[in-house]
Amino acid sequence: MKTLLLNPPSFPNFDGGASSRWPATREITSFWYPVWLTYPAGLIQKSRLLDAPPHGITPEETVRISKDYDFAVIFTSTPGFKNEIRLAEMMKSAKADIKIALVGPPVTVKPEESLKASSAVDFVARKEFDYSVAEFAWGRKLEEINGISFRKNGHIVHTPDRPQLNDLDALPFAVDIYKRDLDVTRYNVPFLLHPYIAFYTSRGCPALCTFCLWPQTIGGHPWRIRSSDNVVAEVKRALELFPNIKEIFFDDDTFAWGKNRVVELCAKLKPLKFTWSCTSRVHTDYETLKAMKEAGCRLLIVGFESGDPMILQNIKKGATVEQGLVFMKNCKSLGIVVHGDFIIGLPGETHQTIERSLRFAQELDCETIQVSIAHSYPGTEFDEYLKKNDYYTDDAMTDELGHQLPNLEYPGLSRREIVKAVEYFYDRYYFRPRIVFRIVRRALFNHTERKRLYKEAREFLQLRARRKRFARAQVKA
Repeated sequence: MKTLLLNPPSFPNFDGGASSRWPATREITSFWYPVWLTYPAGLIQKSRLLDAPPHGITPEETVRISKDYDFAVIFTSTPGFKNEIRLAEMMKSAKADIKIALVGPPVTVKPEESLKASSAVDFVARKEFDYSVAEFAWGRKLEEINGISFRKNGHIVHTPDRPQLNDLDALPFAVDIYKRDLDVTRYNVPFLLHPYIAFYTSRGCPALCTFCLWPQTIGGHPWRIRSSDNVVAEVKRALELFPNIKEIFFDDDTFAWGKNRVVELCAKLKPLKFTWSCTSRVHTDYETLKAMKEAGCRLLIVGFESGDPMILQNIKKGATVEQGLVFMKNCKSLGIVVHGDFIIGLPGETHQTIERSLRFAQELDCETIQVSIAHSYPGTEFDEYLKKNDYYTDDAMTDELGHQLPNLEYPGLSRREIVKAVEYFYDRYYFRPRIVFRIVRRALFNHTERKRLYKEAREFLQLRARRKRFARAQVKA
């Protein structure tokens, strides 16, 4: 069955999905790879992966493309779900006999509601959907496919859950699909070298962070790994297919989880002499970090989240402020760059805890940071906590352009104050002499970096202006 795997396009006044990270408008133009869709794309012989946002493909053009296919798989997100339903209906109107499946976190958590949203949707695939959609494309009947929900005789049928995939080595290489279907020069993340590519070496995350979407919906907590030889083979394939890439990003939920596995893998990556980056938690010790650095690791994305010990306990982070400081000291001594992630609005947040997190961030002194607004995603423990305690609001989690807005509010901390805190955090962090000098130095000695920094600064200032308008509107309300 000729199959289209689709990361949905941007609609007017709403940016399209950002794949594996924030699935709406980017604060600064950036595009992550739609890694989840590459695996069924590789399993289905007559397939195409269409990643619309980075390639500038409109909804209308997407519909025209879809008419050449028998089956379409649409990756969904909570912020963009209404647009994704709208797209499915447009595709069905253009070709009545096309079969449409929805995948992703919202349909995993609410399969019945997703099917009731529109008759244009033929079925939804829950959790890991690699083989669920592939089996349909291969010709299996819906009743015979585990892990899906569909309509039958006026009722919604849920087939048994599909067991988690353990043999990750059996999956095709994501990089082969990138070469076939995507233009890798269109993918840009501010803190990664450009051009870059990304893929997974594992699935799942044993950590129990209450807010984290992917382990609680799609991937699950059990940590499943590809063999070191299989990862090395894909790295070699990537370097062969894309000789001009500057970096490979291992996009696992938590790459540096198991010390023995990481050290073994690094020993096999080291002879390849290439630059790579990955995710990490602060529990990664000096010896492991040293092995990673020697194997070519340049940068780590680290979720510090908060500098308040009680908040870290509330979200079951399994890490302490002290561990974060030791971890950062080790990274700096080894010359590993860190991009630190922080979240405003987690359980227990107050004006005082925000100030504590800012001071923590300044002491860590990461190369770059991201400050996000906590979001209430269905299927997460955090979502249940907010609704149980009446902290959840029915407000949209994005503005009219898809930028993040809070859909929560605490006693003594309003939605407006949460938005203002994000800007306050950025201002106090970046407008320090040492950080300004660091940025200017990068710009002076690297023409490409200078152009990118100018573009990012302009976009960030535009976003600031929109958020200030939101804050003023909240005051009037």
